[in-house]
Amino acid sequence: MNSACCMRRRSRCRIVAHRVIALLLSSLCVLHQALAQDAEPLPSFEQLEAEGAIIGEIRIDNQNIFDLSDPRENNFLYRLANDLHIRTRQSVIRRQLLFNSGEPVSVQRIDETERLLRENRYLYEVRIRPIAYHDGVVDIEVVTRDTWTLDPGLGFSRKGGDNKSTLGLKELNLFGTGTAIEWERTTVDEGYVDAFQFNNNHLFGSRVRLNYAYEDRYDGKGQFAALVRPFYSLETHWAAGVEGSTVDQLVSAYTDDTLTSQYQRNTDAVGIFGGWSEGLVDGWTRRYFVGLDYLETNYELVPGQPPPAELPADEIRVSPYLRYQVIENEFEKTTNRREIGRVEYFRLGFASDIKLGYAATALGSTRPVWSYLASVSKGWSMSGDRILVAAGSVAGLYADGNSEDQLLAGAVQYFIPQSNRAQTFFGLAVDAATDVDESNQLLLGGDNGLPGYPTGYQSGDRRVLLNIEQRVYTNWFPFRLFRVGGAVFFDTGRAWGGEFSNAEKPGWLADVGFGLRIFSVRSAFGSVFHVDVAFPINPVGDVPDTQFLIYRTRGF
Repeated sequence: MNSACCMRRRSRCRIVAHRVIALLLSSLCVLHQALAQDAEPLPSFEQLEAEGAIIGEIRIDNQNIFDLSDPRENNFLYRLANDLHIRTRQSVIRRQLLFNSGEPVSVQRIDETERLLRENRYLYEVRIRPIAYHDGVVDIEVVTRDTWTLDPGLGFSRKGGDNKSTLGLKELNLFGTGTAIEWERTTVDEGYVDAFQFNNNHLFGSRVRLNYAYEDRYDGKGQFAALVRPFYSLETHWAAGVEGSTVDQLVSAYTDDTLTSQYQRNTDAVGIFGGWSEGLVDGWTRRYFVGLDYLETNYELVPGQPPPAELPADEIRVSPYLRYQVIENEFEKTTNRREIGRVEYFRLGFASDIKLGYAATALGSTRPVWSYLASVSKGWSMSGDRILVAAGSVAGLYADGNSEDQLLAGAVQYFIPQSNRAQTFFGLAVDAATDVDESNQLLLGGDNGLPGYPTGYQSGDRRVLLNIEQRVYTNWFPFRLFRVGGAVFFDTGRAWGGEFSNAEKPGWLADVGFGLRIFSVRSAFGSVFHVDVAFPINPVGDVPDTQFLIYRTRGF
């Protein structure tokens, strides 16, 4: 009996010993592979695609706002910010990937995934890299770093002689889900604006987007809602959606800062569409849409206010439409162009969008009307890292042999870097309007491209504006929160023509100035704070010699 027990013990010991030896050998193999990978750099995604590699494991490293392994970011305040912040969930990032395990490596899909992830304001940094390669299978890691997404909405700005203050609460990444919810009250010289927004771009974990906005203004109110499954990538094959809006607004016309007419405009709109595409073929994506737009507009006089010379007629338009988009897959990745110290993507490929609709009386329309919209853009990358981008658009109506509510716009932007820390920028914009109402008149002034002048200083149905800036991007990174730059600028332009032209302020306007640019890189709101001093060169009328401007924008 004792002999049998001993034999069983020896047998169990041999099994355990074999398992330990196998585990040690397996660990040695893993260590050997790791050392081999350390010794030999992993192939690039381009090489992996050429070799026909298959995607294996996809790991998501969703990092917090501050990197506590960096001594410069490991202090009480940064640790507290990390503790208070809810990181973006791995599932939120994973569902936005355009590649999956088991698929061949595609550089195009990986590059587009990074580009789309960077569009999320709640992400500060995005890196996609191979981390292991064996037997034709590559493991990929997606590393993201969050931004601070809660904003109390406190702010003040001054531009064009007008002051604006804000108070509100915004959260752009609610509980790490990517959902944005905002409320803000803005107080301006004319009154106040209350605004509420809700946006979820991945409803119930899908690609469907739910958007809602409500605004109560001193001159009216409105709301907008949309449920859309968009073309979320260049390879998406279908899209569909429905959206609606209602807007009640006072339309006012001024001459020499004096109110000349005012009336009420009420607009209700509903649209539904479907679209399909073959995806990305030979570097091009073509998309086809069919849809139906319903628009009802009513006009009313405002008691006690001067009426217009002729009150517009009420109208209903029921317009089936066709739409066509084409996009060339060509983007350039760069830094220090419109932002400071952040990766930016410029669309250099050709892109166009054409929409044509017809409102027929047989469908309930007040009158037969053609509606049209077209836009085109193209960019060029030149020697010395220079970038030229040109765009144009036209939108309007055609009825009774005439164009109505037509807006024609063209713009050119030219970026000339002298180094990674200095750049000259040229911007030229040309606009023309035909048979538009007071709300669509073309303005020029402090809030319209000429900071040395009051807002809306000139008006008309034609406008030209040239902006020239010498920009400087510094290495200064105060508190690891802000990037700092500066600019010296010159602007010149003119607005003229039509019934809204300001005859007492004719000719070309110009200003010069300088300013500070402070980019809040750790904030989801990606704001560039401008602190500018501008001097009008040839003012007409009562214009201050100096304009002080404090405001924020999404770009330099």
